[in-house]
Amino acid sequence: MSLLLILLLCVVAFMLSISALVLIIGPVMLLKPKRRGDEYYRERNLPTSPLHLHLPYEQFNFLASDALSLLNAWFIPAKNPKATIIYLHGVGDNKISGLPLAKVFYDNNFNVMLYDSRAHGESGGKFCTYGYYEKHDVQIAIYEALKKFPKCKIGVFGTSMGAAVALQAASIEPRISAVVAEASFATLRQITVDYQKRLLRLPWHFLRNIAMKRSEIIARFKHREVSPIDAVKNIRVPVLFIHGKNDTFIKYQYSEQLFAAANEPKTLWLIDNANHNNVHEIGKKEYEQRIVQFFEQYLI
Repeated sequence: MSLLLILLLCVVAFMLSISALVLIIGPVMLLKPKRRGDEYYRERNLPTSPLHLHLPYEQFNFLASDALSLLNAWFIPAKNPKATIIYLHGVGDNKISGLPLAKVFYDNNFNVMLYDSRAHGESGGKFCTYGYYEKHDVQIAIYEALKKFPKCKIGVFGTSMGAAVALQAASIEPRISAVVAEASFATLRQITVDYQKRLLRLPWHFLRNIAMKRSEIIARFKHREVSPIDAVKNIRVPVLFIHGKNDTFIKYQYSEQLFAAANEPKTLWLIDNANHNNVHEIGKKEYEQRIVQFFEQYLI
């Protein structure tokens, strides 16, 4: 047997092994991200409840759009509310991550609703679909918020996956009056390739296609329809795009692409020296002021 043939067989065996691994592990990683619990925040001496920030709140559950899963939520009512902000967290995270920003909103007279997305935190649901079903959960969350304060306009703040969900929701939901999208991806297909390259160091798109096709069958969704960049073309309300320029998880160029595709009024703010997880920390007071001013401008 020639050396060339041996090498060829080795390459084929390697590709088959990787493909089998991706077929099995890929859908699990995509559809069932590891749930971050409150211990993550306790270990870092961060607040895990609105009470830790002296915020009044109601904890409740509401049915997801499939009427099968219960989503766990907090509602923080302002004393003299100007509007209501719905906070959407990132993949693997939960509503606790929104507490620092909820405090900012509350101090500026906004109601705040935070909830654990399906298959995250304390919420039910088997699978995460990155907006395919989650955008309809946002619609249910709006219904719940309006039951409490029917005269308050609705703004949505989303970070990472939550930003992608917020944009997809705003493209179909007329009750959303303004959106802040922090560190959103442009399409699920592209961001999956990015993660694959980082984890496996392999750029092959066919591996992405294997994992996606299997995931579609398991979770009954269409990954090509998880596309914030298509969604923004149908959004007719103001959008503020924010992204850290040192983000290595989701490239800031995706927010540039989203901004270019979006309708007016729109704003893009790229923050120097900020990565995926410390945009608020790096942006500091300017970050808080810009977001509050944006919502005040378009919700009041």
